[in-house]
Amino acid sequence: MQKSIERIAGDSEGVSYEFPTFRFDGSDKAATSAYLQAALHAGELPGVVAIDALMPMLEKAEAEGRIKGNITVVPQANPIGRAQYHFGEHQGRFHLGTRTNFNRGFPLLAAPDTTLLPDTTLGTADQRLKTRLLQLSIGHDIVLDVHCDDEGLAYLYVHTSLWPEMADCAAAMGVDAVVLWDEDTDGTFEGASITPYLNVPADVARFDRCVATTVEYRGILDVDGALAASDAEGLYRLLVARGVIVDQALPAPGGFTGSNSFTGIVALLENIDMMPAPRAGAILYSVKPGDRVEKGALLATIVHAPGEAGGRTQVFAPQAGIILTRRSRRIIRAGEDLLKLVGDRKSADARSGTLED
Repeated sequence: MQKSIERIAGDSEGVSYEFPTFRFDGSDKAATSAYLQAALHAGELPGVVAIDALMPMLEKAEAEGRIKGNITVVPQANPIGRAQYHFGEHQGRFHLGTRTNFNRGFPLLAAPDTTLLPDTTLGTADQRLKTRLLQLSIGHDIVLDVHCDDEGLAYLYVHTSLWPEMADCAAAMGVDAVVLWDEDTDGTFEGASITPYLNVPADVARFDRCVATTVEYRGILDVDGALAASDAEGLYRLLVARGVIVDQALPAPGGFTGSNSFTGIVALLENIDMMPAPRAGAILYSVKPGDRVEKGALLATIVHAPGEAGGRTQVFAPQAGIILTRRSRRIIRAGEDLLKLVGDRKSADARSGTLED
């Protein structure tokens, strides 16, 4: 294993940021390669502890000569967001200088060629960070960007061009759901990882071995040793299933198909209802992630005028479906999203592009 330190110049004199990168050299140059990063939204830590639990497994595989493909690991991908606090509250989702989401504004390249990346020498620190992360990741067959939601199931965002070929990955990782999308207009990291391959010849794109996904490991408070160990095992199974690592104790590449294929929820992004709050106030949820609801079911009650007649407003399901996520904080403003409902059909308020991740 090789450890290196990446340094990102700040936006003023004397300020810079750094993060470690770990590389494992594979024994077969033709084998599938993998890139894993966590905490692009710096306060989302379930992926960080999952990678922490994964690293000894990778080191053991390396010591035993079982790593076939190159592996690059960035356990904490956003030192800028990690350092941002405002009145004691961590602010790791948006860059405070540019007000830009750290998972937006990645360049969407026409081909998988790092020389096409923009020169960010005169850009801002967050732009330099995004360029460096793409430099590290482009060229890998597997690219995993590990996040978490507020409260939710474990799920993946997957481009439609990679499904159902990625069903083995979802099965190996043991996630509960897959959300399929087909257009990225916002420049997410996942979008920047898959877009360069959409306009190149099939033999270059190699969608049969390509994996690019945003991994949502449940909720922001699910930073737990047992969950981290389970998630690490899922990541390891994926690497074995795709031939990056050899492990005779697990199904060989292709082993997560057929009877072992993914049996969880699979839905188009356009089927998701985000359920904006009609009033500001305190949320009393009637449902939790994983619940199946029918059309008209009570989802939540907003207490907007406590103790007064008519001081509660109820929110009902616009269609039948599964509760995927909900907010971790119980205070909400009017218009903010209460939850993600994976509907059985297209949402009447379908949103294009990515959701809030």
